[in-house]
Amino acid sequence: MRDMVHASQLAGHTAVVVGAGASGRAAARLLARLGAWVRLVEKNPAAVPADFREAAASRGIEIVTGGHAPGHFAGADLVVVSPGVSRASLAPYLSACPGVQILAELELASWFVSAPMVAVTGTNGKTTTVMLISHLLKASGLSVFTGGNIGTPLSEYVLAGEAADVCVLETSSFQLQGVATFRPHVAVLLNFSANHLDWHANMDEYLAAKLKIFAMQGTSDLALVPEELSYLLAGREFTKARIETFAPSDRFRCPRLLGRHNQADMEAAYAACRTFGVTEEAAKKAFFDFAPAPHRLQVVGEKRGVVFVDDSKGTTVTAMRAAIESFDRPVWLLAGGVFKGGDLAGLVPLLRQRVKGVGLFGQSREIFEQAWAGAVPLSWSPTLRQAVEKLYAKAAPGEVVLLSPATSSFDLYSDYKARGGDFQAIFATLAGEPESRDREGQ
Repeated sequence: MRDMVHASQLAGHTAVVVGAGASGRAAARLLARLGAWVRLVEKNPAAVPADFREAAASRGIEIVTGGHAPGHFAGADLVVVSPGVSRASLAPYLSACPGVQILAELELASWFVSAPMVAVTGTNGKTTTVMLISHLLKASGLSVFTGGNIGTPLSEYVLAGEAADVCVLETSSFQLQGVATFRPHVAVLLNFSANHLDWHANMDEYLAAKLKIFAMQGTSDLALVPEELSYLLAGREFTKARIETFAPSDRFRCPRLLGRHNQADMEAAYAACRTFGVTEEAAKKAFFDFAPAPHRLQVVGEKRGVVFVDDSKGTTVTAMRAAIESFDRPVWLLAGGVFKGGDLAGLVPLLRQRVKGVGLFGQSREIFEQAWAGAVPLSWSPTLRQAVEKLYAKAAPGEVVLLSPATSSFDLYSDYKARGGDFQAIFATLAGEPESRDREGQ
């Protein structure tokens, strides 16, 4: 409720925000607006933007950088933890404030949202599905806030004070671990496979975090889950909402979305939007016009008849599988980076069927080589450019050079966008005139 956002709401309370990323800064500003005394703690001084630092004092926000200490948390009533910060890492410092409420920025902001929320989680496809849902709702004349893990924190929506008809939110397992009362009207679990096992203790913990998206829903809400996970969810009492399932089909078409997994994403998006009056005919028209975000099976272009596809956002083994399965032509695969877990050996039959060779780059060489040695020709290069040039020299007209690394990018790049951007820049410098014809539908 927006009329609850006033300076006396948290007057007399002390709040500590851990992490100066976008969600941390937004949470600090919201807490200050609510009247709390706010301390933002960040280990890396360079992570605090200069403009935020300059405005902090006038907003009643203290900024502390460097290593954490118990004194930074003393007297705190609330601790808001940014998605990139592990709660376990804070345990030595939280003894200074026993009984403190620890929450995610998503939880905090949701207290002040009166519009119905649609929340999407899953191992893969979250951003595309969130964008699909927002696209359908906007095409039907509704005003939409799109945010969460996709880029704009929900706290920014609350601070702006401009009400939307629907809030569509991408939610990660990191965020969901810190929610307690978060209640989306429609909650979507797209899929579930090994990911972030460098963060979560095991698959059970990872699944429990994902299922928290449904925990506070009531009988008037909708929970959407994929048919393929029925076996995993059978017998679990994870929600009181009405449960519906979805599966990929051929009833919707988007020329710019490749692969069967995107057919499932469109089905999930339509099921979510039916609640708001979107018809199947309206969905068909809107899907056909949809343009996906960059670095998600994005066709970059074609040279010498070789198609280059940027799937840098494919940071899991499951995403890699979906990307390879999207093509009915031979694939030259680029992979490598910081491996987060998953069954690489399980991809061997698919590699033998569809992949002519793999160009590894950056870290995790040994992990890929151990899983795939003898199954498919492998080469390794220290940089993405060298790997691309090797594969391009081998590729024949009608084949695909696919960047779908199944890893995070932090060995060589700041994020997957930088990795994808470099791939596209490399493509632009390769010998051969770009083809002018549109290959997006292939």
